[in-house]
Amino acid sequence: MSCPVCEKAADPAYRPFCSRRCADIDLGRWLTGGYAIPSDAPEDAEEAEPSRDRDTDDG
Repeated sequence: MSCPVCEKAADPAYRPFCSRRCADIDLGRWLTGGYAIPSDAPEDAEEAEPSRDRDTDDG
């Protein structure tokens, strides 16, 4: 098995990673939203749209 971050051989102590460093890199990607599953569901698209500022006057 190889490390999903750097492709080196996995270390049993940090499985599936090769080191604590790669495990921390992966955790950081999860916490910052670096991993996402694409979706075509309409309700997901609505959540992703930026909200309009209600305090601005358009006219």
